[in-house]
Amino acid sequence: MGRVKAADLRGKKREDLTKQLDELRTELATLRVAKVTGGAASKLSKIHLVRKSIARVLTVMNQTTKQELRKFYKNKKYKPLDLRPKKTRAIRRALTKHELGIRNKKQQAKQRAWPQRKYAVKA
Repeated sequence: MGRVKAADLRGKKREDLTKQLDELRTELATLRVAKVTGGAASKLSKIHLVRKSIARVLTVMNQTTKQELRKFYKNKKYKPLDLRPKKTRAIRRALTKHELGIRNKKQQAKQRAWPQRKYAVKA
């Protein structure tokens, strides 16, 4: 099996990807057996290629599942933690704009009684 390209994998269905992954894993197993039994140098160098191909297939599979999950949770109120924006811990814990604007009864009464003064500045 030749070098696997991620662009070619993206168009395939999940079943095809799992089938290809199984093939690559069996090929890797045979290459490892050849390594132990003292196989040719060409087979030993192919182990690296097959391992990287397995990684590519798994990466594409994980990316597509994550993409589907993002589409599923797009307009939902709650999202899984790994789909939420990372940002920083402080930003995630900060009050929202709505929460910042909320005033309790005492604050509202105080605001009505002593509103902020408006000054006319002479130009």
